[in-house]
Amino acid sequence: MAGSTFGWPNFLIRLGAALFLVFTTYNPSGYSWVHWVRNSSNKLDPLILLSAVLLVIGWVIFLRATARSLGFFGALLVTALFGTLVWAMVYYGWLSLNNPSTLSWVALVLLSVLLAIGISWSHVRRRLTGQVDVDEIEQT
Repeated sequence: MAGSTFGWPNFLIRLGAALFLVFTTYNPSGYSWVHWVRNSSNKLDPLILLSAVLLVIGWVIFLRATARSLGFFGALLVTALFGTLVWAMVYYGWLSLNNPSTLSWVALVLLSVLLAIGISWSHVRRRLTGQVDVDEIEQT
């Protein structure tokens, strides 16, 4: 079956797209869509609205795919895993709560990883178990 393989390069492409979406929307550096809107004198600028529509389309694609492939319980498990990971990083001194900017960067990267896992999970599940996820069945 052509195009049925899924590997690390495929996941990394999805992760890159998720990182782009998340960090374009907001990041602590001051260069994001949120900062652009906040600093703009004309909130109804056509480029701001166009970029907002494009960002919403991206978020809908990623969130819908994540919700469908992982489900609420799966997303909760991944979030619990990442929360525990951040807790361990703080506990062992690898991450400081005194620097909220660094904590924001870590949270945004983990959100991107969650979205990348969500949009990739159906492919991973098929490779691990041989089961295929089907969203719609055509009636003939």
